[in-house]
Amino acid sequence: MAQQKTRGLKRTLVGTVVSAKMDKTAVVRVDRRFRHPIYGKFIQRRKKYMAHDPSNQCGVGDKVLIEESRPLSRRKRWRIKEVVEKAV
Repeated sequence: MAQQKTRGLKRTLVGTVVSAKMDKTAVVRVDRRFRHPIYGKFIQRRKKYMAHDPSNQCGVGDKVLIEESRPLSRRKRWRIKEVVEKAV
């Protein structure tokens, strides 16, 4: 009986689509808040990820869940798993 190896859990992030002009690609901005280790003040950091969107379902302003994947192109290493909330 062949034993199936399971891969570890893939990282997931929730962010907002800031650009959907490319074919099958969306740019997702992920905001994170954390407490400064010394001063205790809350700091906001933003990062943009290129995510694969095979059906071009995302629009600007949508809240999406992205999942880590294998490299799909030079800058794309994430896939859009689901659209959490559509923009109005």
